[in-house]
Amino acid sequence: MAASLTHEVTHLLKAWTAGDQQALERLTPLVYRQLHRVAQRCMAGERPGHTLQTTALVNEVYLRLVDCEQINWQDRAHFFAVSAQLMRRILIDFARARGYQKRGGGAPHMSLDEAPSVCHEPDANLVALDDALKALAAVDGRKSKVVELRFFGGLSVEETAEVLRVSADTVVRDWRLAKVWLLRELSGGNCGA
Repeated sequence: MAASLTHEVTHLLKAWTAGDQQALERLTPLVYRQLHRVAQRCMAGERPGHTLQTTALVNEVYLRLVDCEQINWQDRAHFFAVSAQLMRRILIDFARARGYQKRGGGAPHMSLDEAPSVCHEPDANLVALDDALKALAAVDGRKSKVVELRFFGGLSVEETAEVLRVSADTVVRDWRLAKVWLLRELSGGNCGA
């Protein structure tokens, strides 16, 4: 994202926090497009006829964000970090509501080699991933946050580093270690890592 657009989003978020509703109107198309791209990528691998559509997911995230009047938006990175958390909650709640068992219930193994490919797994894997992320958060919160931002938020390594206020090298290292940890967790400790 261009530096000027990043600065504009941050400026509009702060104005919105201060009560400027016109700032929200100008902010909406800027953030909505990025939220839609992330949701579209996450929903692309779902089965045909999936009842949760991309636009519905984005709208739900957006409605929850607009209702968050008590949040003091710091910058664009903070906004997309919160968006990633909301998208995760919505997707997991949807998967759980569909009656999938905890921990995957015999679901096929999920590869965490690349963040975009993780989004294409069935709902049962999302539930298993959510459970594993909660366990990882208890051990190492930052690594869990890296996975959440990259997977659910669709953020790049650089954007994730900006959100967490760490170096890109730290994000890459955390991402690599989190993938190994999660793979072991999701496979019931039976992987060769």
